[in-house]
Amino acid sequence: MSDDIRREIRRLRGYCLALTAAFGVMALAAFQQASQKTKFTEIDVERINIVEPDGKLRMVISNRPRSIGPIYKGTPFGYPGGGRPGLIFFNDEGTENGGLTFTGGRGTDGKYSASSGFSFDQFDQDQILYFQYSDNNGQRRTGFTIADRAEVNIFDLIQDRDSIMKMPDNPARKAAIEKLMGPRDGVPMFAQRIYVGRDPSKNAMVNLSDKNGKLRIRMMVDSLNRPSLDFLDETGKVTHSFPEIARR
Repeated sequence: MSDDIRREIRRLRGYCLALTAAFGVMALAAFQQASQKTKFTEIDVERINIVEPDGKLRMVISNRPRSIGPIYKGTPFGYPGGGRPGLIFFNDEGTENGGLTFTGGRGTDGKYSASSGFSFDQFDQDQILYFQYSDNNGQRRTGFTIADRAEVNIFDLIQDRDSIMKMPDNPARKAAIEKLMGPRDGVPMFAQRIYVGRDPSKNAMVNLSDKNGKLRIRMMVDSLNRPSLDFLDETGKVTHSFPEIARR
């Protein structure tokens, strides 16, 4: 075999090796890109964490045992997980800001209980916009609520509460809790402003309350299909009713 033929074979071998390596790199890149998106026809899972690129939680979907407790900027507080099956939302800072939860079952005595809720939280606080359903073996309440909450950081509030609860169970602890949960600069810690729903007595109602959470207007159709409209003062006394017979 001549030297020219040997050199040509070496060049062909080098070309083949380079081409094989290039195809290998391309195949690996294609595999890595494809692996970033996986399609499932069906999947069984106990919990899914949706996270931001920096690892902050954005949403958690879970069963009861693996459900998450309250989180503030990535730090658990308040109470442990394990009791809220459903879906929990988190804001840009990794703090819980609402969710969708649901339960329901029948006990050994044959009686059932069920509940579900869809809520949205005030920033660094608790829920202020929520739909709720609760049912204790037929004692049923369903409704939609809009509320006000004081501008108090919920993490700090719960930390202070937990510290107070470590005190001996005496009048001093009770007074400290009442002060902690009392109004701040005249603003109640919580005030229900609007409620639209159906109560356990089968009354359909719309309640409008003032900034202190005191009921001021009540519109209702009761369980006997009687409509009424009441206006109340700050003490809860009805001042006007329509029709007038509703006040008797």
